Amino acid sequence: QVQLVESGGGLVQAGGSLRLSCAASRSDLSISVMGWYRQAPGKQRELVALITRGSSTNYANSVKGRFTISRDNAKNTVYLQMNSLKPEDRGVYYCYAGYENRNYWGQGTQVTVSS
Repeated sequence: QVQLVESGGGLVQAGGSLRLSCAASRSDLSISVMGWYRQAPGKQRELVALITRGSSTNYANSVKGRFTISRDNAKNTVYLQMNSLKPEDRGVYYCYAGYENRNYWGQGTQVTVSS
């Protein structure tokens, strides 16, 4: 079983940056995929970015060129560097992990972007 804990959310002005972190409860697990999803008010949860153990990445078109996902396999930690933030980036960001054909989710961290 995998437990995920996010940190780094907060309030930022449009054009600013935030760095989100998510750490798994154990570092000795070979987690295949880690990533981030987000959910804005009144919207469905959507993919932001994914990264494999081999550092292959996948980004939503809306964040390409602005967000960068990375991971530390030794720590089973995933990061999301968010630059040039826009008001439409607001929402609750959820850490995701895929392990043994199961999906795991963090509790979420809120990101607010003011204009």
